Amino acid sequence: MATRPYNFSAGPAAMPEAVLQRAASELTSWNGCGMGVMEMSHRGPEFMSICEQAESDLRELLAVPKHFQILFMQGGGLAENAIVPLNLSRGQTADYIVSGSWSEKSRVEAERYCTVNVAASTQEQGFRQLPDLQHARFSSSPAYVHLCSNETIDGVEFHTLPELAALGVDAPLVIDCSSHIASRPVDWSRVGLAYGGAQKNLGPAGLTLVVVRDDLLGQALPACPSAFNYKTVAANRSMFNTPPTFAIYMAGLTFQWLKEQGGISEVEARNIQKAKLLYGFIDASRLYESRVRPDSRSRMNVPFFLRDESLDDAFLQGAKEAGLLQLKGHKSVGGMRASIYNAMPLEGVQALVNYMRQFESANT
Repeated sequence: MATRPYNFSAGPAAMPEAVLQRAASELTSWNGCGMGVMEMSHRGPEFMSICEQAESDLRELLAVPKHFQILFMQGGGLAENAIVPLNLSRGQTADYIVSGSWSEKSRVEAERYCTVNVAASTQEQGFRQLPDLQHARFSSSPAYVHLCSNETIDGVEFHTLPELAALGVDAPLVIDCSSHIASRPVDWSRVGLAYGGAQKNLGPAGLTLVVVRDDLLGQALPACPSAFNYKTVAANRSMFNTPPTFAIYMAGLTFQWLKEQGGISEVEARNIQKAKLLYGFIDASRLYESRVRPDSRSRMNVPFFLRDESLDDAFLQGAKEAGLLQLKGHKSVGGMRASIYNAMPLEGVQALVNYMRQFESANT
């Protein structure tokens, strides 16, 4: 058993231990200033330097072009499901690609603010594969096209973002990338807006990241609250209202940690290795199974099932005793789920596979 247990929670999720240790050392006095970050004015020079550094590091890490704004907001992905149509729908139809539980939640929420067309859905297939966008039913002139590029609950991931122009669609692509942001590079030429809650790969709960192309600012509906208007937030450098200061600070430390690991390309290589190890074991197993089609599988969230479900409770109890936490699947789908975000080391996945092998040997 490791010194600290391995935490496979889907979110709020494990953070790099080095980040937690640094934050602990700075808790009562950041950089020797006599104040902790939670005590600072969000417009004071100390916090402004923290926020500016976080934005700069993220822009470098994800190679965000200059014609995109980086916004630090609140409300999580669920709030963005409303904030996106409030800012981008312009009274037009918005197209939604439904590939899992979260994109379905996005669709339902957007219908409160605009007309929604479901361009493609795999709900009838149980969200076990990605939709075939070559046969999607896009609107003639949608305000935007929305997809969830990684489904945390169902474990499917778009490993390549669609090029809408090649599909005959002239609209910005909006992606909910909450559960795999910073796990791989982003092709910004295909994206108009990306958003995600920080509590999976970037930091603690409370911070929402929005990266939005300049030409999409200034289109908000009159009913859009000022604090959620992207143009207003951008013009005020995310300081229109009091932002989640401590969460921004923690995300900034995580961005620095990612740079120290070698950047996004190196982190992606590690994530591929971790996912290959876990899926490879599951596919060769007599006891465990993945129900997601191999070409659609998420690298971040790995749902799996015991073929004998009567063993579920014993599996979870044994895992806890072995220092492997938060492996119970989402209540809507059951089974197990291992979330192996950036902060999960390869050793954690190896420990999980070793435990799964021992449990299988004892129960088959």
